[in-house]
Amino acid sequence: MESFHALSTLFDHAQCQFSVYDLGRRVCLLDDAEFRAVEANQQPYPYPLRHHAHMAVAFWPKGGAPWVWFLKMPLDERGLLSHTAMGDFLQYVSAAMGENLSATPNKAQREKLANNPYTFTPTDDKMAMFHASLTYSLGRPASQYYEQAQHYLNGELGWDNWQGVGLQGLADICVRMHEQNNATRVRKAIANMPTTPQYALLGCLEHCTLSDKLAATLRTLFSDLCESQEVDLFFVSALLRAHAGAPKTQRDQLIRAVLAKRALHHQEIFVAIAGRCWDGLTDDAVLDTFLIAIADQHDPALFQQIYADLVMMPELRGALLSRLHGNTSPALTQAMARLQSAVKQPHHDH
Repeated sequence: MESFHALSTLFDHAQCQFSVYDLGRRVCLLDDAEFRAVEANQQPYPYPLRHHAHMAVAFWPKGGAPWVWFLKMPLDERGLLSHTAMGDFLQYVSAAMGENLSATPNKAQREKLANNPYTFTPTDDKMAMFHASLTYSLGRPASQYYEQAQHYLNGELGWDNWQGVGLQGLADICVRMHEQNNATRVRKAIANMPTTPQYALLGCLEHCTLSDKLAATLRTLFSDLCESQEVDLFFVSALLRAHAGAPKTQRDQLIRAVLAKRALHHQEIFVAIAGRCWDGLTDDAVLDTFLIAIADQHDPALFQQIYADLVMMPELRGALLSRLHGNTSPALTQAMARLQSAVKQPHHDH
């Protein structure tokens, strides 16, 4: 087998079609040209998580069924893909599969290929959303759980009878939001659902583009929650994460509202904003408010963890590095000084 240094070259050579999804932050399809530019190190990986690119790579010969690799590839400090790691992985592919990518691998080949350091297992919600997105993009039918999930969201089964509703069915509905009235179903059902299926549905919505109406429904849930005596931080966090694909104005308003309430300043909330709604931090004022709120927790390890995560995001890197070099508002400067007077602690992963 020729030695390949890029997945796209390998697939082009094997005459396979392919698509690449990010599975690190939100499940989303990477544009083909963008992925090729990332592979050529012409641009950083767009959605780094803990210094790695977490990708689902689906490929198929014309008319054939897709085969999927879940890859976790290291990035350098600029967010560029490691050519060494990619070359290394492609050698595993070559050793396991030989020349022929279009034949379905047998058990021995699959085991040989699985036994490499670059694969990972996505979380259940991301796996369900990826599967739903891929089948939808290939024009294939939804899973066997789809109709059951529709019946449940219609309220036909009784809200407490959710045990038989598969996560895959909810994911299929979220990916097919523009079909068969699914958006209305979701909007009308979400406030009525018990906590477990509600969290599952919000977990799927993190990876979707929300309509104005659906974002407004989630905002109402948030407002109602804030009026209750005991605010459930985990539910606020789930609502925030679900706003990742909300219209910008609505998402940014919610981030501001959350940051304005000191009772909501908690690690779960900060991680939700950094992990899913980082786009909302491209506004300088919001970024400063966010950083001050974290600095005021007097937990240097938490601050370091979130800063290290966000500084890898291409659209935030410049703003965060300039703040590191002192170009900050007086309030952030003071918050940083207070933080630095706390004892430095070792870095934790999240």
